[in-house]
Amino acid sequence: MAKIKLSNQEPKGTSDWLPSEFAIRNYIFSTWRQVCRSYGFEEYLTPLVESAEIYRAKSGEDVGGKELVTFTDLGGRELCIRPEMTPSVTRLVSKVYASSPKPIKYFSIANFMRNEKPQRGRNREFWQLNCDIFGSASLGADLEILQLSLDIMRAFKAPDDSYVLRLNSRRLLDNLLPVFGLEGERAPIFRILDKYGKLGADEFERRLVEVGASVDSAKQISAFMAGESEDIFNAALEKNEELKAAKQEIDFVLNQLKALGYNQAKFDPTLIRGFDYYDGLVFEVFDSNPDNRRALFGGGRYNGLAEIFGGERFPAVGVAPGDETTRLFLESWGLLPTEKDERYYLPLLDSSLLADTQRLATTLRAEGKQVLFAFEPQRPGKALEFANKQGIKNVIIFGSEEKAKGEYKLKDMENGIETSLKLPK
Repeated sequence: MAKIKLSNQEPKGTSDWLPSEFAIRNYIFSTWRQVCRSYGFEEYLTPLVESAEIYRAKSGEDVGGKELVTFTDLGGRELCIRPEMTPSVTRLVSKVYASSPKPIKYFSIANFMRNEKPQRGRNREFWQLNCDIFGSASLGADLEILQLSLDIMRAFKAPDDSYVLRLNSRRLLDNLLPVFGLEGERAPIFRILDKYGKLGADEFERRLVEVGASVDSAKQISAFMAGESEDIFNAALEKNEELKAAKQEIDFVLNQLKALGYNQAKFDPTLIRGFDYYDGLVFEVFDSNPDNRRALFGGGRYNGLAEIFGGERFPAVGVAPGDETTRLFLESWGLLPTEKDERYYLPLLDSSLLADTQRLATTLRAEGKQVLFAFEPQRPGKALEFANKQGIKNVIIFGSEEKAKGEYKLKDMENGIETSLKLPK
């Protein structure tokens, strides 16, 4: 029978996390969790698989279409690995919304899958924090999500000038599009606008014409997205009360953030966010490093999403940072903490002391210490060499001499100092 020889490489777009990499992710996840809990959010989790239809309905043509990883279950139902959390948590909340005190404040840290081309900062499998408030239409809820987003950056000790939060409003955009002669369905238009930075000017304008823009309007919109039509925006602002009201909401939130000591937020009328379900304030946090132009994360308000589940419409706003963009940001700004190995290495220096050494390990673990125990007898020199290679700072020395004295020694591998301690009773 021929031997089976399989590749030991992980699938493209996924990553194995060795302990050193896992420590980085654990730092990111624990920081996210700490900030969310400081605001009183409760943690939840939804299934890894969902009905594909809940993403096709509102997640856009990419995430809710060609990037879905789908399969058919034994009952003939089309399921998919979740590509994002917002429709999933909205489904969950729609089951309990009527009976729950408001607002509902939930967060989760979960993994997702999108069948897209892997690139820097974006893998097919990724982890993400989702933090959402349900049941409050108040701008105070939007403000809290924005404040929490900035507090996440502060928790990572990010310098004030290392990032910027750009804020816009779908309500504002809805009322601005007619100024450029666009009156049709908004979702296809927003998808094109969201791809502005990825398309050449000719292709961008061609797609706008396809959804109803005149050639002149397409050129005007292209100029607006490039930041070259501020006069058109200001003129429209004076004439359109809805547009003015949307801008006032943005100004209110920006002023409140500034009053609270957050100076990294600014208005950006060209910010879109690609998901179809956004219908209020939207925002993205960007790295200010010119070598990393893409958004770190974003969020916004999606009051109408719950309607796809056939029940009550309810207000919602949230944010969703990803693990890989966060890791790259921390790495580029030198913000990753130096990993400290908290383990204690306890070698078996004398095989006749196996039971005593195991008993010592058990007692120290009960005290909360992380004790790595050697299964095979080792000479002291080999034990210290092993600890060095592992990066373990603390080595416990326990042999026949130490047992006779009723003690063990704790050796600090960084400075070489040995401390004698009494054996636990």
